[in-house]
Amino acid sequence: MSAYLFRPRLLTLSLAPLLLAPLLLEGCTTVGPDWHGAPVAAPQADARGQFLRAPADADADAPAAHWWEALGDPALNDLETRALAGSPDLAAAQARIANATAALRSARSALAPKVGVGAVAGEVTLPGALLGRDGRLSEQVYGDNLQASWEPDLFGANHRRIEAARDRAEASEASAADVAVALSAQVAQAYVQMRAEQANAALLAQQVAIDRQLLDAANGRFSGGTVGAQAIDSARATLAQSESDLADSRAQIVALADQLAVLIGSEPGTLDALTVQTAPIPEVPAHVAVGDPARLMRHRPDIRAAERQLAAATADVGARMADRFPSVSFTGILGLGSTDLGGAFSPSTLIGLIVPQIKWNAFDGGRAAALVKSARSARDEAEANYRSRVLAALDDAEGALVRFGTQRIALGKAVEQREAAAHLAGLQATRAAGGTLSRADALSADRQALRAQLGTVTARARLTGDFIAVEKALGLGWDRVDLGK
Repeated sequence: MSAYLFRPRLLTLSLAPLLLAPLLLEGCTTVGPDWHGAPVAAPQADARGQFLRAPADADADAPAAHWWEALGDPALNDLETRALAGSPDLAAAQARIANATAALRSARSALAPKVGVGAVAGEVTLPGALLGRDGRLSEQVYGDNLQASWEPDLFGANHRRIEAARDRAEASEASAADVAVALSAQVAQAYVQMRAEQANAALLAQQVAIDRQLLDAANGRFSGGTVGAQAIDSARATLAQSESDLADSRAQIVALADQLAVLIGSEPGTLDALTVQTAPIPEVPAHVAVGDPARLMRHRPDIRAAERQLAAATADVGARMADRFPSVSFTGILGLGSTDLGGAFSPSTLIGLIVPQIKWNAFDGGRAAALVKSARSARDEAEANYRSRVLAALDDAEGALVRFGTQRIALGKAVEQREAAAHLAGLQATRAAGGTLSRADALSADRQALRAQLGTVTARARLTGDFIAVEKALGLGWDRVDLGK
């Protein structure tokens, strides 16, 4: 075969126009709905400027991300830092961010020309009639080439897909921040419960000691004939219940320590030292920052994630609409070819080819229209999800605030009850010392004082837990993922 078949004189064109085309057509238009921000899902709350259930002395400033530092507990601060650095759940959320970011880079690559290299070696057999000869001609052919292709984004389909990918990447960041919010609250709740159980266990141990003394007193009174066997049975049952409560409390301490270990990404048993190192229940700060509904709707992570998903769905509609328009593409080849291996690298065998192409699925049986309709429906669903998330967040915040305010009152009443019971126990002890009251009656008063202290521990733990719930419901400090670094 003659080598001139691989050197067509009319096709020795440069690929420069193809590589410069993106610069020449950079001002391509886009179609479909543009994103102008999420609709106000709760206009009354937005206009009101404050939460309905916020305490009268609440601080209008937005809460900080590291809200637990306001509790003033170094051990809790350390656990939160370790959880944000080592939690598997947060690591999974970070992996989702990386995946979404990679998808964004992939979407952006669609705007650039595709350039590649290739090589060919083989045997070509052609009918001789094509060259005015008899029979068939067979030749070995060799070639190498530079290939380039580009499709200008005339109607913005790729730009809208990039927009959607960027929105989803931002949604994944907001979702990771939401994981961090939930994680920090779980760590704090488990820590507070563990400290409360430690306080309970200490008081229950005292209660067991009192119940044993009451059982001894009942045995003595039975021996003296002043009470029947029923008093002994009652005292024994009370002691058994107290011992059971103490065992349950100690088991709960270990279980909560293991829960904390898992939350920070460690094995159960890692934090056993915490079970023997007692500390008071963290107390809430005197003033609590709650912000306002408008700030919550703009910054709470799960709302931001829903808003970004809505923005992405809006961009998807534009991409589907743009797909209905014609598309133009350019393919270029610049290569060397010959019938012998040495000639495959000779400049004299240069081949140049540029092929423009236009495609338009004018008749596709309604597929493109159906895809646009599906994208619009997905956008409507995303908007409904966004509105639902806003309303649920407001309900969460208002509920947490009212429980926090009510529990502050409950704690005050529990403290009053504890003080009254302690005062009564002191009076009964004085009477017993003076011989005007039996030792058993004085012990019963001491037991009632311990029960009041247990009630105070429960009320204080609930108040701190409700403060944690308020901070979780507001979640305003987490504009981006915070790993505690």
